[in-house]
Amino acid sequence: MLLLLPPSETKRDGGDDDARLDLSRLSHPSLTAQRRSALAATRALSSNRAAMAAALKLGASQQFEVTRNRQLRSSPTTPALDRYTGVLYDALDAGTLSTAGRAFARDHVLIHSALFGLLGADDPIPAYRLSHDSKLPDLQLKKLWRERISAVLAATDGVILDLRSESYVELGPAPLGSTSAVVRVVSDSGSGPRRALNHFNKKGKGEFVRILCEAAIDHSSIDSLLEWSAGAGIRLERGAEGELDLVV
Repeated sequence: MLLLLPPSETKRDGGDDDARLDLSRLSHPSLTAQRRSALAATRALSSNRAAMAAALKLGASQQFEVTRNRQLRSSPTTPALDRYTGVLYDALDAGTLSTAGRAFARDHVLIHSALFGLLGADDPIPAYRLSHDSKLPDLQLKKLWRERISAVLAATDGVILDLRSESYVELGPAPLGSTSAVVRVVSDSGSGPRRALNHFNKKGKGEFVRILCEAAIDHSSIDSLLEWSAGAGIRLERGAEGELDLVV
């Protein structure tokens, strides 16, 4: 089973001062050429502080993000699951996972980065700033990633739970089929249609991924996942075609 997560705009500083970015240590080496292209374009643009700030839609208090991008090759790295912060990652709280939970995350969690493509939970990366809609000179992120990431996901055996935002799905859709599903976080008042959530969408996904990691069950089918969820007190139900509703 694969748990496919979005990244976060915000990143934690610091990491291993003795470990710099090494593309050969990242998962899915078939994406190395695309990673090099994205890194080169990001670093080149960061040489012009005003242009980089405009491309990333940064305000006056966010200029440190330009410095981060200038230092991509020289700043310390830390595992991707620990690098990202924000609502989803705060709810997942990777730093407090049990040993078994962390091992499951290492083997089953992927994070979709606009800069690096698909990252394993323990892939060592620096702090950076690049979003799905960032404008890089002579490089379109959708054109760079979409076909390659879709190919990697299509070659994946087993269940894929896609917890990404729609904008990241556009950078590399998962295959349609009986073993993959997009997870939507919804509320159910019982008196009308279910309503998709915004802030609680991210929190619900983070908590759900944490529970899955701690349970450490590699479900072989959507039906197996649904049966387990019901027994664990989680309202995970079939929604529209190709979707699962996580009711909170």
